[in-house]
Amino acid sequence: MQTKHTLKLIAACAMLTGATAVFPAGNHAGGHAHAEDAIGKAGDAAKVSRTVTVDMSDAMRFNPSSISVKQGETIRLVVKNSGAVKHELVLGTEKELKEHNEVMKKNPEMEHADDNMVTVAPGKTGEVIWQFTKAGKVNFACLQPGHFDAGMKGVVTVAGASAASSGEAKKDSTLEAPADMARGEIRKVDLDNKKITIKHGEIKNLEMPPMTMVFQVKDDAFLGKVRAGDKVRFTAEKNGSAFVVTGIQASP
Repeated sequence: MQTKHTLKLIAACAMLTGATAVFPAGNHAGGHAHAEDAIGKAGDAAKVSRTVTVDMSDAMRFNPSSISVKQGETIRLVVKNSGAVKHELVLGTEKELKEHNEVMKKNPEMEHADDNMVTVAPGKTGEVIWQFTKAGKVNFACLQPGHFDAGMKGVVTVAGASAASSGEAKKDSTLEAPADMARGEIRKVDLDNKKITIKHGEIKNLEMPPMTMVFQVKDDAFLGKVRAGDKVRFTAEKNGSAFVVTGIQASP
C-alpha cells in the first residue's frame, strides 16, 4: 500500500539497519502503496526528533498499538519481531490497509518495497522513518496473510500544529495508469537477481492498486534500459505466483 499497501499491503524499507531482516523487497520491505497526502511521507533520518519502539508478537498484536505524535514530527519507528513467524508494520489509511489485505490474500507471495513499511524476520529488528505531515489518525497493521484479520492493527494519533504545513505532497500524476499500460517510477534495478522494483499506478489487467512492487522481467534486456529514478510505462502479467514485466518504455 502509497504513504511510497504500501502500507508503502510496500521497501523493506531501504532504511533498515544492519540488524534488520528484510525479505527481498517482497516481504513488504517497507510497504504497500499509500496516499502520502493522507498519511505523511518518508522522513529524513537527520530530522528524526525521537524514536518509538514497537514490538510485534505471535499473539497478533503490536505493543504499543497506539502512538501519539505532533504534526510535522519525524519519527523513527524501531520495529522488533519477538515472535516465531514473520511480521510487518505497514502505515496507511484504514481503507488502503483493508484493500491491500485483500490483495495479499490472493497473492501471498507478491513482493513489495515501500518506505511506509518494514517486514521483519523472527527475532530481528527493522525500522521505518516517517514524517507525519497532517493532523488526524494514521493506521498501521501487519498484512502478512491472516494477521490483519486476527487484529494485528494500531493507530498513530497526529496532534495538529499551530500552523498548518504548506508543503503537502502533491499526487504524482505520472502514477495514473493509461488504458493500455501502467505508469511507474523505477526504484531499483537488480541485475544479479534479474528483478526490477517499480512504484506504480493501477495495473488494470492485474486488478492491482497503486503500490511499489518487485517484478521479474520477461526479457533480461529490460534491465539495461532503465535505472533508478526513471519514469516508465510498462505492461505486466502474473506467471504462477510471480509478477512479470512483459514490456517497458520511457515515459515523457
